[in-house]
Amino acid sequence: MNFSPGDAIKFGWETFKQRPWFFIGAMIILAMANIAVGIITGAVDSAAGGSFEEPTLLGNLVSYLLGVLISMGLTAFFLAAHDNPRGVDFATLWHPSPYWKFFGTSVLASLAVGIGFLLLIVPGLIAMVLFMFSTFLVIDRGLGPIEALKGSIEMTQGTRWTLFGFILLCMLIIFVGVLALGVGLLVAVPIVGLAFAYAYRLLSGGGSPQIQSMDSGLQA
Repeated sequence: MNFSPGDAIKFGWETFKQRPWFFIGAMIILAMANIAVGIITGAVDSAAGGSFEEPTLLGNLVSYLLGVLISMGLTAFFLAAHDNPRGVDFATLWHPSPYWKFFGTSVLASLAVGIGFLLLIVPGLIAMVLFMFSTFLVIDRGLGPIEALKGSIEMTQGTRWTLFGFILLCMLIIFVGVLALGVGLLVAVPIVGLAFAYAYRLLSGGGSPQIQSMDSGLQA
């Protein structure tokens, strides 16, 4: 099935318009979570003899570990919002499992992209496209790191240039959100997140009902 960046962004915008204040509220919760991580990290740095200007290795580790939890919740949230925009709720932002699979996938993908950028940038851009859906596969299908990375590579076959343009378009939207005194991110981030979920669902040919079943369990 053909993927169009314009269709993905349009889906994000149209879905956002269905419940704008809900999505803005979710982004405020996300911002508060990031502030909490910053406070915790600062306390760890202070206890370890560091500071905001000179963070410690322990502080950086704690920040990354807690950041993974936020990323997991955000990924689960946008997948659930894609599948059921009227039914998704704030509880979906708490999605701590499978933590270590997500952590491992995130580390490996980040290393690949980081090393790629050190090698004259282009390999980093290639890795960014190849592994862009790896964490979605962990949340949606419960795959391990290697399986998720391989699955993302397979999903992007035949449409990588289009996906690269899609990433650039999403970065532009986020940049515009930043220019709007940062408040624009409350709109830009949901649109981009929903667009990514749209791309994932389209190119994966659907997906397991894992997230919906977990939400049902939470509500029960």
